[in-house]
Amino acid sequence: TGNPIFSADAKAAFIRLDKVADGVFLTRDVVSEPANIIHPESLAAVAETLKDLDIEVEVLGEKQMKKLGMGSLLGVGQGSERESKLVVMRWQGSADKNAAPVAFIGKGVTFDSGGISIKPSGGMEDMKWDMAGAGAVIGAMRALAGRKAKVNAIGVVGLVENMPSGTAQRPGDVVTSMSGQTIEVINTDAEGRLVLADALWYTQDRFKPKFMIDLATLTGAIIISLGNEYAGLFASDDTLADRLAAAGKAVGEQLWRLPMGEAYDKQIKSDIADMKNVGGREGGSITAAQFLKRFTNDVAWAHLDIAGMAWAKKDTATCPKGATAFGVRLLDRLVADFYEDKAGK
Repeated sequence: TGNPIFSADAKAAFIRLDKVADGVFLTRDVVSEPANIIHPESLAAVAETLKDLDIEVEVLGEKQMKKLGMGSLLGVGQGSERESKLVVMRWQGSADKNAAPVAFIGKGVTFDSGGISIKPSGGMEDMKWDMAGAGAVIGAMRALAGRKAKVNAIGVVGLVENMPSGTAQRPGDVVTSMSGQTIEVINTDAEGRLVLADALWYTQDRFKPKFMIDLATLTGAIIISLGNEYAGLFASDDTLADRLAAAGKAVGEQLWRLPMGEAYDKQIKSDIADMKNVGGREGGSITAAQFLKRFTNDVAWAHLDIAGMAWAKKDTATCPKGATAFGVRLLDRLVADFYEDKAGK
């Protein structure tokens, strides 16, 4: 147009969105890869490449997690030959380096056979994308650092492979989580919540975040509820829920909030432990969220069940069929609109 103001604005907008696209493409790439290519060690290595963008990256192995008492996460991976990992990514973009960070936590089950509670073989190949939550967190961290977002952000992903073997966790086992709470594992295929339990507790305990948002392909029940149009939104904080929904609407990654409450929480009561990891068929996505809430220690928290949104079976206007990277643009927009320096209150 020849208008220098417009040109500068357009250029700035393009640069920003170009960096967000880098995050989206990274997520699509890792979620699309088969499980012999992307496993806990190789996905941790992908996260480590973010050091090039001035993100601090730490990778905790099984020995370190054992010292921390992460019996819930470690139990999921104990049937696999591949070592479980917890990856911590830290971006310090705020002018105030001591400001409480925003925190994103991802479920990274790089292949989910179901474990001893094994899944039917038909369609099991799709379980390579059971790490889409972790993929989205890694992509979101890349987007934020790439565009130098003025925010302090933490990304934590629990990376495991859920396999049946002679060393695998059994239905009926009781594990002790990092929080000290005990969990009766009724179904080894309800494993994502066991991974997130320790990742959530670790995040709030170490970083004292402003809020925590977890992303997970957590339940088939959410697909029954919402199909492939909305991700399920669960939250302990109404402001956070409203801001997430607004950000999702703005970028076309839509969320639908579902209820939580004491009646649902009672469904995961165990006779022999503090809780069990499944609560029956009724309200399966909600009882999964109730389980996670027990590991948030009253920090403002939201849970996004992206099981119906992480993978597309056909092309859309903005995404070829396959991995969608759902959540990357959503989290970036949430930060940009509400949590960057001078962005909001």
